[in-house]
Amino acid sequence: MPTVSKPWAYTLHLPHDPRAPGIARATLRTVLAAHDLSPLTPTAELVAAELLANAHLHTAGPYALRLLGRGSGKVTVAVWDADPRVPPGFAPDTGAGAVPLPVLEGDAESGRGLHLVRACADSWGVSVLRHLGASWGGKLLWADCQSGDVP
Repeated sequence: MPTVSKPWAYTLHLPHDPRAPGIARATLRTVLAAHDLSPLTPTAELVAAELLANAHLHTAGPYALRLLGRGSGKVTVAVWDADPRVPPGFAPDTGAGAVPLPVLEGDAESGRGLHLVRACADSWGVSVLRHLGASWGGKLLWADCQSGDVP
């Protein structure tokens, strides 16, 4: 008889420190292993790495990694930062694909991260957090990864 796992959530608050993304990825691996979701690790870690790198490179303050277990072999990887500007390719609260990503030149040295997120995730999106009394403001970029979709 299959069991249904209860939803769970972890949040890791990170300082603006160059070691923070690596610590967050190690935490992600530990959480997925603890919840018997190790097959998701390569995809979820790639998604997290790209979202964390963007938060680190494009903001000056702290950021956070949030992991949400959705049951049935699915995890949501989300990264919060204080900057409310939404990067190209993430339309507010609409999920997969309302705004196209910019076309990359063959020798471009950056700009591939969100292409990778969209290629690896089952769905993605952003929530812009505007109520400073209820939260820290900013945005939460998220991507869903599911078992069986590991490249």
